[in-house]
Amino acid sequence: MEDTVKNTDLTVILTGSLIFIVVFIILLVIANFLYKRLKRYVNRTPGKIDDFIVELFRLPLLWLLFWILFKIYSVATLNRFAFSTYVSQINNILLIFSVAYILTKLVKAGAYYLQNKLDITQADNLLARKNLTQLKVFQGIINTLIIIVAISISLLTFDQAKAIGVSLLTSAGILGIVVGFAAQKSLGLMLAGIQIAITQPIRIDDVVIVEGEWGRIEEITLTYVVVKIWDERRLILPVTYFLEKPFQNWTRSSSNILGTIFLYVDYNFPVNEIRKVLPEMLEGNSDWDKRVQNVQVTNTTDRHKEIRILLSSSNASKNWDLRTAIREKLIDYINDNYPDCFAKIRIQDNYKPDK
Repeated sequence: MEDTVKNTDLTVILTGSLIFIVVFIILLVIANFLYKRLKRYVNRTPGKIDDFIVELFRLPLLWLLFWILFKIYSVATLNRFAFSTYVSQINNILLIFSVAYILTKLVKAGAYYLQNKLDITQADNLLARKNLTQLKVFQGIINTLIIIVAISISLLTFDQAKAIGVSLLTSAGILGIVVGFAAQKSLGLMLAGIQIAITQPIRIDDVVIVEGEWGRIEEITLTYVVVKIWDERRLILPVTYFLEKPFQNWTRSSSNILGTIFLYVDYNFPVNEIRKVLPEMLEGNSDWDKRVQNVQVTNTTDRHKEIRILLSSSNASKNWDLRTAIREKLIDYINDNYPDCFAKIRIQDNYKPDK
């Protein structure tokens, strides 16, 4: 009799499992067919947000479909067995993490929608970069909170975990102190990331000088900042660096910038000649924003005089290109017209031959 019961139970499990697998495969084929049809449709639409949404929610919806089928399968097939409690526990945990997974995708979709409204390619993009920085940081904060809440709720479904949690909370021992010290730095980094998102000493795409390197802020997270150096290297810095150490931000309030060119020439060089030819060199140069052009003698030594040419541009990249181009033209101009007027070292010959 017991063998008959065991065989019947085994038959029920195998039959239910087979039906579960077949139904899931059928629904998977249908879902894949609908996805392809929907993908072809959104590809014909002008915007990109619908393409992003379709691609983003493909896996979460398949996962949710799997959970629904597994729930039906466990209720219809496994409830009669003693281990159904553990199956129900697995169902609850799957549901918690399915909801958390979908919530993170909703946050990503919302961030993508808001990001598309921000245009950081325009010349005056200060407000867009400010909002984008806050968006990226707070997206990370929300995702972290969702994961923490999901893990906490899943642990609360275990009676053993409840007991462990209560014992840990009620015991004020050495372990709590050690964990507190260990987590102090991580919490400090997260709080620094939140502070940067609010106060914004740096923003996405800011031009900065850090550790003697010129670059742009490429990524800001809760714990670190990625600076893209001009030669395509990446400088990774903790967020606390930008709160504790001095650095240069060339686009803090505006992307406009002044750049200098220094020339070292002999005293007999007529500085006014540069003032005459400089406007001609700047004419038609799109890197010059027509705000500032200035020529001054800023220093003298016993060997030469220092000429500073001050030029303005709408951003740092254009100013760099402008200065290199004008510097080259000025050197060629002096070389062609006043070749003897570059800085030189004079040696006086005081030798007198014997008569």
